[in-house]
Amino acid sequence: MEENSILVRDLCKTFPGFTLDHVSFRVPKGRIVGFIGENGAGKSTTINLILNELTKDSGEIQLLGMEHTARCAREDVGVVFDECTFHDVFTAANLEKMLSGIYRSWDSALYRQYLQRFRLPENQPVGSFSKGMKMKLSILCALAHRPKLLILDEATTGLDPVVRDEILDLFLEFIQDEEHSIFFSSHITSDIQKIADFVILIHQGRIVFEEQKDDLVYHYGILKCGKERFASLSPDDYITYRDTKLSMECLVRDKEAARRSYPDVIVDNASLEDIMLFYIKGGVPCED
Repeated sequence: MEENSILVRDLCKTFPGFTLDHVSFRVPKGRIVGFIGENGAGKSTTINLILNELTKDSGEIQLLGMEHTARCAREDVGVVFDECTFHDVFTAANLEKMLSGIYRSWDSALYRQYLQRFRLPENQPVGSFSKGMKMKLSILCALAHRPKLLILDEATTGLDPVVRDEILDLFLEFIQDEEHSIFFSSHITSDIQKIADFVILIHQGRIVFEEQKDDLVYHYGILKCGKERFASLSPDDYITYRDTKLSMECLVRDKEAARRSYPDVIVDNASLEDIMLFYIKGGVPCED
């Protein structure tokens, strides 16, 4: 049986005006799992519950095969949020002194290798760093204690494409030995599409789907036709639809099957962003 780095079952948390409703998913060992959804969908709430920053109302959370509150489990988890949490007066050298006293597995040699690789100065105050430099430093600090699991909450938000590409390459290196895993929350679906093995979509506090990334981007498609032609389509052949005023568009699970069934209509490829928008802004879901 495949090992899980994160296992969440029936997780619930209620706030005024929002409920995380029986959320269940897993992050297999050695994989990158993308966690997508609109702002306010429940991504950060879920991550804070996993990290025990919030107390769950009910449900089960396991980290690396242990209860998520276990200190020994959290020692092996690296965490990066969308903002650098280091005080502006600290330098990279200061941070090494502090963090090496917190993490038993801190690797000073690895930390310095990363600083050189990403051209980050050791003795310059963090306050003088650009946003990209601050994010690189946050990620390097998370990796330097050699975690088995990396949890990222919007870690590439607001970064330019060059910096994001450098960081994504580092994430791919991290999981190469298939012993490490990444749980990556982001609304930048192109980043998820580039590196994720699995994708989870959350919407209004509920999991919409949990699927392999390749199945989503290689098999899903968008069927486009006029309203009269749409009326003749079988509801069994699409997941959801929307009216764009100019045409009707349907999200289909198997674009090749749709092309065979309806050779007179257009069936385009669907990006991960297209799929997310169909589910969230979408049209009307077909009935099971």
